[in-house]
Amino acid sequence: MIVGIEGIIEKKEPTYVHLNLNGLIYEVNISLNSSNAINESRVKLFVTQIIREDANLLFGFIERDEKKMFDTLIKINGVGPKVAMATCSTFVPTTFARVVADKDVSLLKRVPGIGPKAASRILVELADFIVDGNEDSSMVDNGMADAILALESLGFKKEHIRKALVGATGDTSSLVKQGLKKLQRL
Repeated sequence: MIVGIEGIIEKKEPTYVHLNLNGLIYEVNISLNSSNAINESRVKLFVTQIIREDANLLFGFIERDEKKMFDTLIKINGVGPKVAMATCSTFVPTTFARVVADKDVSLLKRVPGIGPKAASRILVELADFIVDGNEDSSMVDNGMADAILALESLGFKKEHIRKALVGATGDTSSLVKQGLKKLQRL
């Protein structure tokens, strides 16, 4: 599976680039946000590869958070790569996280291909979408996400877990311990 690609841009359009990797040229679909961020002839992209019966598609992203957003969206029933890419073109990851947190159906309906039903379904399924920001915070978020999963597996509700873990720090095991102490009082 291809997870990243780096090469020289042979051709650039708003929704795709042709990347030359030592004579082999790949077409990589990109969002408008990634397209606007590319300003050099050599580029490195985070990639999601989708293999279908009739196609082998590459979707590239300048930012890791945008790739995470795309990967999260395509896992939702009824949301394909086209709609996920349109969402990535409409919102940057931090704005999308805010739209999801605010449960703003009207903003989400602005994305081409998303109607009221799809917007509601996306907001319900992505209630926990979090943007990593940078590598340090992604380590914290990964530890926090693991702690949340561990506490959920013990039968606690997600909203109680989040309240219990507010302000908690440390690795996954210390987060779980801190969360358990606070959850016993709730």
